[in-house]
Amino acid sequence: MNYTQRISGRLLLAAFLVGGVTACKEFLDTPPQGQIGEAAVRNDPAAAQNLVTGVYNTMWEGGMHGFDYVGMTNIASDDADKGSSPADGANSFGTLDNLTVTPSVGNLNNVWATYFRAIARANQALALIPLSPAEQTVRNQLEGEVRFLRAYFYFNLVRFFGGVPLINGVPPVEDINNTALQARASREEVYNLIISDLRFAASSLPIKGQTQTGRATKAAAMGMLAKVYLYQKNWQQAYSLSDSIIKNQVGTYDLLPNYANIWREVGANSVESLFEVQTGINLACNAAIELYVVCQGPRAGGKRGWSDLGFGFGTPSQSLLDEYEAGDRRREATIIFINPAPRGTILWDGYRVPSRDSVENDRYNYKAYHSRTAERNCGNNDRLPKNLRILRLGEILLIHAEAAQALGRSSEALADVNRLRSRAGLPAHATIDLAKIWHERRLELAMEHDRFFDLIRQESVQSGRAVQAFAAHGKTFVKGKNEVFPIPQTQIQLSGGALTQNPGY
Repeated sequence: MNYTQRISGRLLLAAFLVGGVTACKEFLDTPPQGQIGEAAVRNDPAAAQNLVTGVYNTMWEGGMHGFDYVGMTNIASDDADKGSSPADGANSFGTLDNLTVTPSVGNLNNVWATYFRAIARANQALALIPLSPAEQTVRNQLEGEVRFLRAYFYFNLVRFFGGVPLINGVPPVEDINNTALQARASREEVYNLIISDLRFAASSLPIKGQTQTGRATKAAAMGMLAKVYLYQKNWQQAYSLSDSIIKNQVGTYDLLPNYANIWREVGANSVESLFEVQTGINLACNAAIELYVVCQGPRAGGKRGWSDLGFGFGTPSQSLLDEYEAGDRRREATIIFINPAPRGTILWDGYRVPSRDSVENDRYNYKAYHSRTAERNCGNNDRLPKNLRILRLGEILLIHAEAAQALGRSSEALADVNRLRSRAGLPAHATIDLAKIWHERRLELAMEHDRFFDLIRQESVQSGRAVQAFAAHGKTFVKGKNEVFPIPQTQIQLSGGALTQNPGY
């Protein structure tokens, strides 16, 4: 059975038996999850913790946050173009770029399979944690961590595909072929589970500094829940949760003074971070997101003649470039600009990328760059240990600003936006409106894998928003279709038709 088939409807339980995750630098070494059964959990207080670590470590898989994820987030949006050489990935990443993707494109199946395998691991952990001899407070925290992760997995799935199968437990063996497991739940039902999980997590997780670095915290759960409520246009809840993080945890969270440092090793788990995928160095040299850095690294082209840094995919778009105001420090921190001949491009660590006559593309994603000379690695360029920033205070301020504006609290929205503009080296706004908040959101979070989803969300607030944004980038956005991606054809076939396709595909 291959990687993409492990979570098919008829083979669902196989996902609960897959093994082999290795803990990152700050988590415990973890035996294969399939080897941790009821007996182990009942007799060993550490076993439940190991199960939870195994759920965290699914976030290293390529289908979760790697090459396919880059294609279905940045490349599909107006923040980035396919990049690379014209023919490379034209039938896959090219179709994502052009919003012409079909159900047979393999990227979709890779993402679907990986996310559902992670959900399966989460469900297995949730089924076994109550059997642990650990104290109740410890069991509650472990359950909160897993439910936070499961909510995050489902949040991405519902934004990618709309309603998806809702599996919140370990199905009994006799139900393995039950088509009810494979049928799609409604979008609302999926969101209900997400909200329930995040509420539990927010009530049971400790604050930052009272748990191991990298594990989910109360603020991470509150921040993710605020973001979910933003998508549901529940302005009051989005405002209240983000307001609590901003005002009640002063000293715990703040903006990192140097915007560029957020994505460097020095900025990992910084004062701005609410949650990020942890990476590191282990004996297997695999404790990092597969291909995340290298798929977006500068690529040789033209005269070539140098050892390049990657595949060159996901290049920042002209549409994004045109959005920056003069003097915005975020521009140089977000985009690697390849200079024309004879000049080279000197990166922050002193590495010299040749001039444009030896490089394939004009621009690259600086936020995805991991230095091979000034930052740690163990020699596996496919697994460079760069933490992926999932949620940070900069975004919490933007959630707060948009919710405050919707509730008539314009002075608070103005303060939030100007706080970000000050760090970016820009003059303060005297007045605020939704267009300015969305403008700031795009530039603050540029190339951070949120723009495609954000445009769809904004379309539900202001009709025509996504159509206009994609048109400015040279793409045709079809309303009633392109809000979600197609359900992978492989999964429809494996479900025996229990899975139904999205409209327009």
